[in-house]
Amino acid sequence: MPFTRADVLTAAQRSLAAAGSHDRAGWIGLFTADGRVEDPVGSAPHHGRVAIGRFYDTFIGPRTITAHVDGDIVVGGAMSGNTGGTVIRDVELEIEMADALTMRVPTYIRYDLRTDGDELRISALSAFWELPAMVGQFAAGGLAAVPAGISLGRAMFGNQGLHGSLGFLAGFRGSGRGGKDVFARFLDGACAGDEVGMRRLLSDSSVTLGDGDPITTSDLLKHLSGGTWDKLIASGRYVAARVLRDGQRVVLIGEIAAVPGGDRVRISQVRMFAEVAPGASDVRT
Repeated sequence: MPFTRADVLTAAQRSLAAAGSHDRAGWIGLFTADGRVEDPVGSAPHHGRVAIGRFYDTFIGPRTITAHVDGDIVVGGAMSGNTGGTVIRDVELEIEMADALTMRVPTYIRYDLRTDGDELRISALSAFWELPAMVGQFAAGGLAAVPAGISLGRAMFGNQGLHGSLGFLAGFRGSGRGGKDVFARFLDGACAGDEVGMRRLLSDSSVTLGDGDPITTSDLLKHLSGGTWDKLIASGRYVAARVLRDGQRVVLIGEIAAVPGGDRVRISQVRMFAEVAPGASDVRT
């Protein structure tokens, strides 16, 4: 059966609600049997409900997590008359690691949903946040961070083992400062209406609305020109940012690749997530 935009959004919203209320069974039950969690993006994914349960026991269960949601974007299936869909949640996570240690983590959470029987469930959760920045906050906690760090290390090794722990630490790898810099230049040009400069940076890049609908740089510019961008996050080989213009929120996720034969990087792909496709209306099924 087709689902409305509200159905898709509600299915995604249940995730943070269940995590915040420490509803372990409810949170795991939101996923399909073959569901995947990649949190942060760039770390090793957790596949299937057993592995997702171990992820919960390591990172969610022992913490108090409050989500401050700034906005949501729904694209994909429900907007085009099909089942399922994708939700991008623009949030800041407030994570209480200990009584004297609370961290605030700017995050974009992507939920891919599909029908599972008569329900919508999460087939993939991808959280874009910066692991090095979070570790920096942790270190700034000084002595208050020591017990929390020991507890997290024990939980990680106990639930994930050595292989899983190393997989989490893979989240430190990424495009580095160069990836953020090149994406910032692209955003500056796009918001300033500089189509020539934007095309130069995207000369050999794939540009799509969501995952699969190709759009031109001119289409992209229609949504970005005159806007303002902020909240630039590097996670794995991806960089994400938001653009606000005339009350519309756009989240852009760029994939960063190395330039052969040097230490420079380029933008290999840009995915634009926005409520309304160029030239289309917001149609609910």
